[in-house]
Amino acid sequence: MPTWWICQEGGPWREIKLKGLKTHGNGVVMLLDGVADRTAAESLKGMLVGAPHDMLPATDDDEFYWGDLIGLAVVNGTEEKLGVVASLIETGANDVLRVVADDGVERLLPFVDAVVLAVDKDAGVIRVAWESDW
Repeated sequence: MPTWWICQEGGPWREIKLKGLKTHGNGVVMLLDGVADRTAAESLKGMLVGAPHDMLPATDDDEFYWGDLIGLAVVNGTEEKLGVVASLIETGANDVLRVVADDGVERLLPFVDAVVLAVDKDAGVIRVAWESDW
């Protein structure tokens, strides 16, 4: 992506142009417009990096950006609302939905086929095989 957006957590986003990028070891080295030297680059440490949703590559039917899942209602097979997706957690084995109910009860549901039966972004619902007392 030729343009990135960066900010400090809680701060305003600002656009920054990517002038160059190359792999280096297990990471990447990049040259950003307006960042003239190593000292200026070090001042960006800890910044969040983002991009507008419409700039991201399209996903397949069974793929989702995490941001698309946050805020969706989570319901089980008996139409019982378990809460809404507040965030996701990456565990290495699989991602986990952090679902928070209206009463503050928090549930951690593995984002795997055995649990997540369907994701309907248009309807704003994730259907799961999970009971409220689990």
